[in-house]
Amino acid sequence: MAQIVIQTESLDPEARVWLEERGYRVIAAPLGEVSADDRAAAVALVVRTYTQIDAAALATMPSVRVVGRAGVALDNIDIPACRARGVEVVHTPGANSSAVAEYVFALLFDVTRPRTFVHSGMDLGAWESTRADLLATRQLREMTMGVYGMGRVGQRVARIAQAIEMPVIYNDIREIPASERWGAEPVSRDELFARADVLTVHVDDRPANRGLVDAAAFGAMRPGVIFVSAARGLIVDAEAAAGFFRENPSAIGLFDVHDPEPFGDDYPLLGIDNVHLAPHIAAATTLAKRNMSWVVKDVDRVLRGESPEHRAP
Repeated sequence: MAQIVIQTESLDPEARVWLEERGYRVIAAPLGEVSADDRAAAVALVVRTYTQIDAAALATMPSVRVVGRAGVALDNIDIPACRARGVEVVHTPGANSSAVAEYVFALLFDVTRPRTFVHSGMDLGAWESTRADLLATRQLREMTMGVYGMGRVGQRVARIAQAIEMPVIYNDIREIPASERWGAEPVSRDELFARADVLTVHVDDRPANRGLVDAAAFGAMRPGVIFVSAARGLIVDAEAAAGFFRENPSAIGLFDVHDPEPFGDDYPLLGIDNVHLAPHIAAATTLAKRNMSWVVKDVDRVLRGESPEHRAP
């Protein structure tokens, strides 16, 4: 009988085909829609962002040996609960780093370089008026980029910023080798917040980082800062962020990730003119999705008794 792998969220179709070619029976459905018998028999789970794997979920799947997270962050997976049951957890660090870094700059260009496309002829007056209306008051090259968290995404952001000739400063709890800094200057957390004209957050989703960017952090930032949150929603205190952006109308908040997701009408960051909210799409490219989907290779390795390439820390 074929071993069952439950795929709870969308993956690149090739990943499912790859598993099936190796003899697995793949059930692609939200966990709550999978029958009790299939859950009990499943040997592996492949999840993305919104499937919560905790002790209660694992208790209904006694045969599961590995959980594959098609992505980087692991906040939706209770790793201690998995390890207590002998369940391996694997993920795909680096699979979407380039997509997220590109997205950070897409957001920055959106708010610093006003633009439009012309779809009909114009007379000289309208032409000149349109050009005047779209004059950018700031250029990224004039701003200091602050990177909070110099991991895979942070390093890519630093490389792009350096290419634009932005001065780059960063803070990380780890000592970053000079070869991985791309010329960025290490500074204290307080100095990072005080100096950055653009501050982009790329720390990881460990529990200790919940609410890491709090009222004190926002209070240390420049009143005209452009703040980008594209790591995990739990890192930023939304109430504190809302207070800061209301009090500092020249600042701009760009939030791709939120806590919770999706958020409701009571979300603190709604309705603030200088705050822009996106539906968690930083990694939403075909290539990034394909890269993340290949977590199935590590799932297969574990099921075959081999060591995975990317075991969860």
